Amino acid sequence: MTLFKQLMKYGVTLIFLASLAGYFWFWAAPVGINNYVNKVSIQLLMRSPELLTSLGLVDNTPLDFHSGKLDRYDKVSTRNALNFLRQSRDGLNDYGPKGLEGQELLSWKIVAWFFDDLIRQGEFEHGGYLVNQISGPMVNLPQFLTDRHSIKDEKSFERYLGRLKEFSRVISEVKVRVMDDRDNGVMPPDFIIEKALLGMRKFYEGGAIANPLITTLSSKLETIDEMSDQRKAELTQQAVTLVDQSVLPKYQEMIALFEEMLTLTDHDAGIWRIPQGEKIYQVALRSNNSTTLSAEKIHQIGLDEVARIEIDMQTILVNEGMSEGSIVSRVRQLMDMPEHNFPNTEEGRRQQIAYLNEVNTQVMANIEDYFITIPPQPLEIVRVPEYSQDSAPGGYYQPPALDGSSAGRFYINQKNTYDNPRWTLPTLMIHEGSPGHHFQLSASQLITGVPFLRKVSPFSAFAEGWALYSEKIAAEDMGIYLQDPLGDLGRIQAEMFRAVRLVVDTGMHAKGWSREKAIDYMLSKTGMTEAEVVREIERYVVWPGQATAYKIGQLSIVRLRSLAEERLADDFDIREFHEMILLNGAMPLEILEESVESWIDDQKTLM
Repeated sequence: MTLFKQLMKYGVTLIFLASLAGYFWFWAAPVGINNYVNKVSIQLLMRSPELLTSLGLVDNTPLDFHSGKLDRYDKVSTRNALNFLRQSRDGLNDYGPKGLEGQELLSWKIVAWFFDDLIRQGEFEHGGYLVNQISGPMVNLPQFLTDRHSIKDEKSFERYLGRLKEFSRVISEVKVRVMDDRDNGVMPPDFIIEKALLGMRKFYEGGAIANPLITTLSSKLETIDEMSDQRKAELTQQAVTLVDQSVLPKYQEMIALFEEMLTLTDHDAGIWRIPQGEKIYQVALRSNNSTTLSAEKIHQIGLDEVARIEIDMQTILVNEGMSEGSIVSRVRQLMDMPEHNFPNTEEGRRQQIAYLNEVNTQVMANIEDYFITIPPQPLEIVRVPEYSQDSAPGGYYQPPALDGSSAGRFYINQKNTYDNPRWTLPTLMIHEGSPGHHFQLSASQLITGVPFLRKVSPFSAFAEGWALYSEKIAAEDMGIYLQDPLGDLGRIQAEMFRAVRLVVDTGMHAKGWSREKAIDYMLSKTGMTEAEVVREIERYVVWPGQATAYKIGQLSIVRLRSLAEERLADDFDIREFHEMILLNGAMPLEILEESVESWIDDQKTLM
């Protein structure tokens, strides 16, 4: 079920399964666009035990039929899922768009676009690299089992054992798919295979006792009083046996397969290197940006933005008395200064998180001047788990649980605190936290009167564009950096990073750039370390087009705000504008433009 897991990364909510009576009524009588979309969403969700658990709403309840299972990864299951999507898209036409208006019409447009996008991507039987260094079952499932599967009693522990058995089956299915891809000319480039091997070997080495599937059990079992120590020991031993005899041998098989492919592959970086690669990239750009912008156009936008942002960086550096050397060399000088960094120690890491909380408090102090709805869900700032920090980005956000059981979380990678000097942290905090991802994703859960899919739909350009736009709000509207020019430099450097992404992503996948050329270009423009840049470039290799969503989304929202300010003049209200953007939920940029223009017309009628 990888098609859905990749594209529906926030899942589909199960709130409307709160009562069994409502559940059976729901299946019997889907009337209207909202109920139809909810029904299809549930049917999609029921195909994915992993998504059901990730939502955390029905594990260990009478509706729990899934928490001892994992998804299906075989080709037949993927093909069946695609056929179901096609049928669901056809069925949507029975509910609109004719005769719909307002939010119902908007729902129809958003869901139709979403289904069409899933189908476009699913039609490539060999469309990418199923196993790589940062995603795929070999990376995602261990984290899913250790972080998402809840062990709170004996039954849930037994279901964990069931999933360990299932894990062996999953790896076998994935291995068949990888071999089929290989036989059809689809293998990752050598440097991706090497990094994937590094991760798999690290997971394999040390045996079952030292494996995170086992080492993470003890802290969970400490909280369970109802189980005897003897029973805990028995079940733990069963888990050790399963990891030792079922899971690790399968990892060894996958390692052997990748070692073989390493001798067969090449060093080219772009997705053009595989069959239908150019079409795959076109579809990836369409999916991630929800526009029809061509690779050539995106590349030029990137070059233009890089040139503009360099001027802003130069201005700040000169004003700070740093005028000698290249822009990048001066940025690196600032980044390496001990006074701008937290110690790379446990105490330094605590200080870094404390500072991030201070930034959040500063941002939230006057937030009501810019937003009407303030998400009630709390925000926590925590460290990226140590076992995943080597391949994790500098920071990322996890939305709050739909049932309120967990807060929204901003994860900061603290492998090396010097990767994130103090003056770069406010922008990272604002992007991942408030008013960035935390506001957007939390607010979407508050929307009423729409299909549940609209509360969680994953449109990258909207979500990442909003987070990057939030960085501009903090600087240009809220004045966060009026007394902190280096903090503003951190914001501009982060914007440069997103602009460079447009250039290198399209460079590799549409213009034949090598991995090394992309690395050199990013190093010459951003001031990032070589290790950071290599991780980024290799991420873009396996996720074509994804990195372009940030800047394209931001530029679109900025342009739409400028349009609203121009047409509404003195009647423009930034709070109302942000309310309209956030309380309609994520959507394709093409549909967002229609929505903003409609909102402007509505506002003008009220003048």
